[in-house]
Amino acid sequence: MSIRENIHNYYEKMVTETLAEKYQNESDDPEFLADVACVALNHLPPRYFRHEIDMAFYLSPTEHHEMDKKIQKAIGEALQYVRKSKRDRLE
Repeated sequence: MSIRENIHNYYEKMVTETLAEKYQNESDDPEFLADVACVALNHLPPRYFRHEIDMAFYLSPTEHHEMDKKIQKAIGEALQYVRKSKRDRLE
């Protein structure tokens, strides 16, 4: 296994899961959610881990809640940005 396969960004996992769960029907454009994910992730700090259990075990409930709030904020802002960019391109 390569190093690349052994490291993961916790925010990447959480953003993509949130988008898949809550925003799957947001657009007919298949690239829309990928664009939203990229914009949101660019506004979140990286939080790397090797084993998912590490994040679950070492995060306090307060940290987890704060991370969730950051994710929701970043996704909300990214949705607005991507929607506006898409409208601007259509005009």
